[in-house]
Amino acid sequence: MSDWAVKRFWTDVNVVPDKGGFAVKLDGRPVKTPAKAALVVPTQAMGQAVAEEWRAIDEKIDPNVMPFTRSANAAIDKVRVQFDDVAEMLAAYGGSDLLCYRATHPDPLIDRQAQGWDPLLDWADDTFGARLRPTAGIMPVEQDAAALRALAAPLHDATPFELTALHDLIALSGSLVLGLAVAAGRLSAEDGWALSRIDEVWQAEQWGEDEDAMQAASVKKDAFQHAHLFYKLSKDGALV
Repeated sequence: MSDWAVKRFWTDVNVVPDKGGFAVKLDGRPVKTPAKAALVVPTQAMGQAVAEEWRAIDEKIDPNVMPFTRSANAAIDKVRVQFDDVAEMLAAYGGSDLLCYRATHPDPLIDRQAQGWDPLLDWADDTFGARLRPTAGIMPVEQDAAALRALAAPLHDATPFELTALHDLIALSGSLVLGLAVAAGRLSAEDGWALSRIDEVWQAEQWGEDEDAMQAASVKKDAFQHAHLFYKLSKDGALV
């Protein structure tokens, strides 16, 4: 399969070992990415997740409801071929990490941020030897270069599939530390998303919820949770 077909044409979907990973085959024919590379994923569990999406197709193929296939394609066609650039782009989040930019008022919001975010900054220090400094307001704070290098290291050590998941965990939350914490199991995806939304939730509590903003946040939350599942499947095949 080199392109998305218009309609289903296969009967059987199987996951088979292939090139040190696992390939999905449709009636014995290998699925390929949009760039015509072999769609070979690192774990059998990920292969099964991709295969289930192809089995679920009733008639027409809709990539919008095939998140594991889309993420696998991105890992192979995009992240793998520009791995260092992606890793460096994500590492840059450490210099402006969400967790470091705190409110100047009111006190309840300041306290909520400190209670939620300070333990994660401590975790980054304990885990990576990377101490980021928080600041009040929007003026940028220059972080220690050694700390930023330490936080960048796990990105460069990741596989393309892991980095694909980390991309969304970090970009959607606005925090390198929070994304790494969810990937490492320090936080659940649910808790990680909630901690990334402290400011937005506070504003909604004060002024009421905006329906469009809520809908956009729901879409992003689903993508964040998918990224966590994709990371787990990429690493060890376990959804725990």
